[in-house]
Amino acid sequence: MKKKHRDEEELRKLMNRLNRIEGQVRGVKKMLEEEQYCVDILTQVSAIQAALNAFNKELLSSHIHSCVVEEIQKGNTDVVDELCESIKKLMK
Repeated sequence: MKKKHRDEEELRKLMNRLNRIEGQVRGVKKMLEEEQYCVDILTQVSAIQAALNAFNKELLSSHIHSCVVEEIQKGNTDVVDELCESIKKLMK
């Protein structure tokens, strides 16, 4: 399994985003338990999806600027195919 060292700032940003998303998911669970209106829950789920998309954009950008560039500089162009496959999965 490949690993990626992240500097403290990048790690902090990504973790903060995930913590907010986790809180949003807990909020939706609470809304269900409290029998809140379906449209209100759907609105919150939509916000979670937007937050996950923002997380993916940030992580993908970091990946391209670091991992992909480093591998191409080493002569490993297979990383471009890997990137294309990752983007396809994200765009489903």
